[in-house]
Amino acid sequence: MGVTHLKKDNAMTKDYDAIIIGGSYAGLSAAMALGRSLRNVLIIDSGLPCNRQTPHSHNFITQDGSTPAEISQKAKSQVLKYDTVSFIEDKAIKGRKEEGGFYVLTESGKEFKAKKLVIATGIKDIMPSIKGFSECWGISVVHCPYCHGYEIRNKKTAIIANGEVAFHLVPLVSNLTDNLSVLTNGKADFTSEERLKLKEHNIHIIEKEITEIEHENGYMKNVVFDDGSTVHFEAAYGPLPFQQHMDIPEFIGCELTEQGYIQVDMMQKTTVEGVFACGDNSIRMRSLTNAISAGATVGAVVNMELSKEQF
Repeated sequence: MGVTHLKKDNAMTKDYDAIIIGGSYAGLSAAMALGRSLRNVLIIDSGLPCNRQTPHSHNFITQDGSTPAEISQKAKSQVLKYDTVSFIEDKAIKGRKEEGGFYVLTESGKEFKAKKLVIATGIKDIMPSIKGFSECWGISVVHCPYCHGYEIRNKKTAIIANGEVAFHLVPLVSNLTDNLSVLTNGKADFTSEERLKLKEHNIHIIEKEITEIEHENGYMKNVVFDDGSTVHFEAAYGPLPFQQHMDIPEFIGCELTEQGYIQVDMMQKTTVEGVFACGDNSIRMRSLTNAISAGATVGAVVNMELSKEQF
């Protein structure tokens, strides 16, 4: 992969103050803070953000309604105006810690070294084996009522989840629509008290297994069940399991939480000295604004550590 730049290419410099793996919102936010602090930074990004199918981004003040690509491109153009920040479109595949810093190897065979390492890779959603689900993901099947709920308010809506996960979403979603059902995709796992609460609010439970989501260009029309029956829905929430995009953090010793996030402290430091994580890979509150906030924190903390080491 070639170097993507809005300024003179300096990405082949071998030694950096910080390497940021992941050039979406969290990574770019960290890079801006570091660039403004005159730090030599390399951003490595594979160009496949998890929200690439999402038509519009919301709940982001000043950017509400913009496309994720527009926000990302604007951010990238602003970050790369800082002369000490470089960006390459490539995939980081290996990393290691040695005395004096960190080494990152990319898919194209390039190796880079830095004093600090920032992991801003987001997470990879694990799609269910339901025909049409992935095509609707981010469009009419969504993960977050804060990011998407207003746009699908008052629609006939499903929550495709079971047990505690489903019941956590129910109050939030029922605030946005009076026409709500829970599709447990098999036998429901609710307590008698939870079932009673759902019934009180006229929320239906459908325990059949789902075989397909019929849709048109990602906009859902019907849910098809294993007995051949169909029910019309206009939108759905589908909280999904996930995995980390890569094993570099674990390989160099970063611990994960029980839920699978990279473990960080309040300063976004991982359990490995000199390694930081920010964005969806290390926070349960998954949103663009939270990713940007975490990235800004990382940029400031990394610069502080570098400054103290040099002073």
